[in-house]
Amino acid sequence: MGRLDGKVAIVTGGARGQGEAEVRLFAAEGAKVVVSDVRADLGQALADELGDSAAFFRHDVSQEEEWDAAVAFATERFGPPTVLVNNAGIAHGAPIAQHSLEDFERLVAVNQVGVFLGTKAVIAPMTAAGGGSIVNISSGAGLRATKYLIGYAATKYAVTGMTACAALELARHNIRVNSIHPGLVDTPMLGSNTPEMTAGMLKGTPLRRMGEPMEIARVALFLASDEASYMTGAHVPVDGGVTV
Repeated sequence: MGRLDGKVAIVTGGARGQGEAEVRLFAAEGAKVVVSDVRADLGQALADELGDSAAFFRHDVSQEEEWDAAVAFATERFGPPTVLVNNAGIAHGAPIAQHSLEDFERLVAVNQVGVFLGTKAVIAPMTAAGGGSIVNISSGAGLRATKYLIGYAATKYAVTGMTACAALELARHNIRVNSIHPGLVDTPMLGSNTPEMTAGMLKGTPLRRMGEPMEIARVALFLASDEASYMTGAHVPVDGGVTV
């Protein structure tokens, strides 16, 4: 018996990195999973590999009408979504004086607006289903200051705040909302860091290593499952001890 038997999940940014790990683990634990991503080649290949447990939907999380379409797709294919992992995200690092408005607004559109729209879109189907779980992937940069990440940190602090607000508001619908705050994780997103930034972050990690995507996925699995039925509004660091 899987830990997510009977659940329908949407995982944004599900084609690679942490999202891919979450998709694979959720499917292995019995969920039907919509792989949401703009990378159609990778997302479709992953869904094809997983067979009847998954389906790909090309999805720009910054667009409200595409969220409506994603929820409709999930409902038609598998049933109303009862789990949402707001995992899609982009990163950009630069000194404040060199951080362009265009890059700042792009970060907000994907990392912040995407989470807002996703949360909004699943309220009705989750309420009709009797409840659900929203897992927001924030960041360690959403709990503490980090140099050269003013735009990225702004969006991740926003995700932390939206998680708390949504947890309070949606509890009456039995919809739990929690956030995960990864530290340095070995994913393609690290390519946006300079080698100096990555080395500095690793030096400041007590466990002295990067995390693996599956280590984040296992926490997402717990929060999505009924094992976390009394958890809402929690901000869970998975960062090798950096927050300490």
